[in-house]
Amino acid sequence: MVFGEEGLISVIAYCILFLIAACGNLTVFITLYRNRHRKSRVNLFIMHLSVADLIVTFIVLPLEVTWHITVAWYAGDAACRIIMFFRAMGFYLSSFILIAISLDRYFAILHPLSLNDADKRSKLMIIFSWAFSVIASIPQSIIFHVEQNPTYSWFSQCVTFNFFPSEGHELAYNMFNMITVYALPLVVIIVSYSLILCEMTRKTRESQEDVKAPSKMNASERLRRSNVGHIQRARIRTLRLTIMMVLVFILCWTPYFVMSSWWWFDRSSAAKVDPRIQKGLFLFAVSNSCMDPIVYGKPCIRDTPPRI
Repeated sequence: MVFGEEGLISVIAYCILFLIAACGNLTVFITLYRNRHRKSRVNLFIMHLSVADLIVTFIVLPLEVTWHITVAWYAGDAACRIIMFFRAMGFYLSSFILIAISLDRYFAILHPLSLNDADKRSKLMIIFSWAFSVIASIPQSIIFHVEQNPTYSWFSQCVTFNFFPSEGHELAYNMFNMITVYALPLVVIIVSYSLILCEMTRKTRESQEDVKAPSKMNASERLRRSNVGHIQRARIRTLRLTIMMVLVFILCWTPYFVMSSWWWFDRSSAAKVDPRIQKGLFLFAVSNSCMDPIVYGKPCIRDTPPRI
């Protein structure tokens, strides 16, 4: 209930994350916004992903710093509900944009003939990502509220305590959060990229067969194969970038959700884990907003990906 050494370490860590995330995401967003006329779908998705990371950067990280310093909640009930809404929205939006990127890569590689509808489809997926993020975050503003400690009435906190009628209801809501923020994106990502890799393997085999028998093709066929190969290499470069973004998401969030699931289903044994480890896992999960601009920032600033 008081600010101590552990709180100080957390504050320093969150401040470092804030500086890295703010510099990286602002640089990426400004660069992509200035180059928005280049009409790259990948850049459009990454720009919206950077917006999600900026929400986390300028709402979640300062919130954690302030909260660790004050320990208690002094901002009132309305601020508690509003801030928790945006806190959840940043995480939801990041996950839904990653789903949209995975689906866009799926259609670009497995259904290249539908490229005429690709721009319209990508804009619709971004709109749905924002809409679903807002809808999924609304319960946070209802569930979270300010409660006074029953023993120390001077100590108030922004919590979910006393909202759920039973532990089953609380577990159901926590599972909903885990599914929408982590499990659903993970399933869509794994399925999409598995199908993509299978298709890339098949096309690689076909290309190898064409190389073995070049004399059977006339000049126009060789030119067409050359153009297809150029487009395919461009798609592979973009695919590598998006796969790295996905791997960072999985790496950062998996430990936190494993710990959370343990807590939800076996609270007595999970409580034995050092609280510093539990706080560290959330810190590591939030660091995803710092890692994203490091992964995709350099390619975006150096050169925008081809329009595929």
